[in-house]
Amino acid sequence: MEISDLKHLYWRLGFGVSPAQLEEYQQLSREKVVDLAFAKAQSLQSLSIDLSPFEVLREKGARKKMTTDTFRSLRQKGRQMTRDLNHMWLQQLSLPEAGLREKMTLFWTNVFVCRDNMVWNTLWYHNMLREHALGNLRDFLKAMSRQPAMLNYLNSNKNVKNSPNENFVRELMELFTLGIGNYTETDVQEGARAFTGWSSNRQAQFIIRDRQHDGGVKTFLGKTGNWNGDDIIDIILEQKACARFICKKIYRYFVNPQVDEVRLQEITDLFYANYDIEKLMRYIFSSDWFYEAQHKGVKIKSPVELLAGIQKVVPTAFNKEKQLFYLQKMMGQVLFYPPNVAGWKGDRSWIDANTLVLRMNLASAMLNNMQIEFQEQAAFEDSFEDFYKVKKKRKTHLKVTVDWELFEKNYRNQTVQELKDILLATTLDVDTARFIDDLPATDKRIRCVQLMSLPEYQMC
Repeated sequence: MEISDLKHLYWRLGFGVSPAQLEEYQQLSREKVVDLAFAKAQSLQSLSIDLSPFEVLREKGARKKMTTDTFRSLRQKGRQMTRDLNHMWLQQLSLPEAGLREKMTLFWTNVFVCRDNMVWNTLWYHNMLREHALGNLRDFLKAMSRQPAMLNYLNSNKNVKNSPNENFVRELMELFTLGIGNYTETDVQEGARAFTGWSSNRQAQFIIRDRQHDGGVKTFLGKTGNWNGDDIIDIILEQKACARFICKKIYRYFVNPQVDEVRLQEITDLFYANYDIEKLMRYIFSSDWFYEAQHKGVKIKSPVELLAGIQKVVPTAFNKEKQLFYLQKMMGQVLFYPPNVAGWKGDRSWIDANTLVLRMNLASAMLNNMQIEFQEQAAFEDSFEDFYKVKKKRKTHLKVTVDWELFEKNYRNQTVQELKDILLATTLDVDTARFIDDLPATDKRIRCVQLMSLPEYQMC
């Protein structure tokens, strides 16, 4: 398989390619390389933290039994553990073996958007995304709709027979499956009735409160019956608009932000047959058109992709985890903290006058101890809207341990030109290439940082 194709494939299904992978996979066919990627993706590598401190909160009347200080302390601990999850996942994204399962989980995080203030709900929701990331969309949607985090987030817990709450079913259709224009307000109202009674108990287990479920006849998307929530999902999946909606998101994320309608129709037809996510992704990564020049180096890396990509080349450890958290916030993408139910806009929205300067200085700040200006939040906010607001600024150095020895070991056989070829997804323009070539001879560490500081490194 050609080097340019390998680089493209591994930035789409992962977070970059290593010299060892290039050396090994060049000798293999495209089919074999894709097979290996999917074989490795069978491992779930779920996130795990100790939730035992919060068991007391699931006891009946727990809140009334504890003091305000005790409850506040547990709440603060939960927030800290959510930030621990953030750090844990970023570390996992940066591992050499991080690939398709991680990338698919990151993708679905911004499709079925959810946030919960309870760390255990956050953990379970994340691992549900991870489990179903390459499975069947039908099973995925039904599992997602039963998660305590989603039941809380979109008010399904408040959806009862005599007072239906439309939040979940509206977002299910508008943002998760169909898109605006493919349903009516009547469909929203009837769909909400079908989901009445869906809730979770004190142990954060899914339950259906039969007395709160509307068992009457509903007409939804043209079909009439005594529908429940699962029936609503099945009817949604009968609409080809659902397959197209998901495929368009997948195309923009994994192929090109500019959608080719012919290719979109091609993958929509394939996906609509059985909603097999793995089959769809395998088809895309195996297709000749996926490797065409027009799709290479055209995506702006998300902040998380940028961070993970740098750390994959030069392994680092943040000695102050809070700094890694704030870096994400300053660049506009904090794992487990989406801005709203629509998620991150992505693509060109990642770049503005402030974030571009930080992004281009990021490698120097992480690897060369360059001073950067932090725009910090005074406290961690619960609301999406307040979370990303800036409250104070200060200049600081990142406290990072850099494993240059491992970098030297991994890249010891690469020339400067080969290093450039590995790190950059796009071809440098003539002036930039001449500038880089004319720089004084230096070691690979410095040249690595120089290359990561180029505008071209922002692309993948």
